[in-house]
Amino acid sequence: MGSEATRGGDEPVTVTIEREVAPGREADFEAWAAALTDAASAFPGFLGAGLLRPARSGQRWHVVYRFDSDQHLQAWQRSSDRARLLDEAEGLMSTTAVRHFTGLETWFSLPGRSPPAPPRWKMFVVSVAGIYLLQLAFHVATDGLLATWPLVLRVAALAASVTALMTWAVMPRVARLLAGWLYPAPGNGG
Repeated sequence: MGSEATRGGDEPVTVTIEREVAPGREADFEAWAAALTDAASAFPGFLGAGLLRPARSGQRWHVVYRFDSDQHLQAWQRSSDRARLLDEAEGLMSTTAVRHFTGLETWFSLPGRSPPAPPRWKMFVVSVAGIYLLQLAFHVATDGLLATWPLVLRVAALAASVTALMTWAVMPRVARLLAGWLYPAPGNGG
């Protein structure tokens, strides 16, 4: 299977794998992918996995899995269980792309495009601007409504609202809007 160097650190790591499945072997691939996920789930730090089926036959499948640290991910990737299962998949599928994401990088993904994550300082600037504006709007909109709530509940409501809006509404649009700045063409600096 193809590999890409992961980033160090103790933050969670999300891995996306694009796979081309042999025609007519889709059910076999799903059973194999389930066995692979079952094996990974027995390893320390495993946080979950998912299999994204293609919209049409012949398109690529996507596997997403997550570990709580690069160290735990590496233990899974070097394991004999994983090597054995990958050997069993010979002729069933081929891996066409592997990507590793940590931290806020998943907020900055663009549909149909898989460039490297923007520089962290750009992710920081865009994230602070988005979070600041959402917090300001939230406080203005709920000024009198939540004033009587205990501080812990107000902060929880703010955190949940801002995180949800950033993840599903703001960042997908901002990443597309600022794509030229976040992902400059090679040779244009950044």
